[in-house]
Amino acid sequence: MIETLAGGQPAEHRELAKRVRSHSFVDGPTRKLVRSWIEREPAHPIPWTPLTKPLSACRVALVSSAGIARHDQPPFDQERERRDPWWSDQSWRPIPLSTTEADAGIYHLHIDPRFGEQDLDCVLPLRRLQELSADGVVGGAAATHYSFMGYILQPRQLLASTAPAIAARMAEEAVDVAVLVPV
Repeated sequence: MIETLAGGQPAEHRELAKRVRSHSFVDGPTRKLVRSWIEREPAHPIPWTPLTKPLSACRVALVSSAGIARHDQPPFDQERERRDPWWSDQSWRPIPLSTTEADAGIYHLHIDPRFGEQDLDCVLPLRRLQELSADGVVGGAAATHYSFMGYILQPRQLLASTAPAIAARMAEEAVDVAVLVPV
């Protein structure tokens, strides 16, 4: 059962809103509108799927919302978002396990990209995942990981096509666990 506060908003939503302030980068009226959306969002059941085998036997893929693209891929479209802050690039990029800071850039208007550009593990912890695999904590790191540009105000495309495409690619690579890396 989800605990709710006055107005029917789940307590966990209000607590999350205290910690996540991505809407603070927009103008006052937009900030108020985004806050009102957060407060009105009904609680949704979480589609929890328990593991059927130990984590030490699972292949793991990472999914980052940092807007990471390799230099041999098209960057996320920040220019259109600058012109129309209500629009968000909802495409995604496959990121090979071997990707390093020298191979990729971060294309996201709502985060400071310098940390991830200096240390990709801040936004997509590929090396840490490889260490966990070497230590036997996880069964293995997937060959491919994924990134999209977070701060999506209207997620219809994300839910209808982006997420299913990423999930299908993970299924092709026999991924057992997806770890979300929200930035």
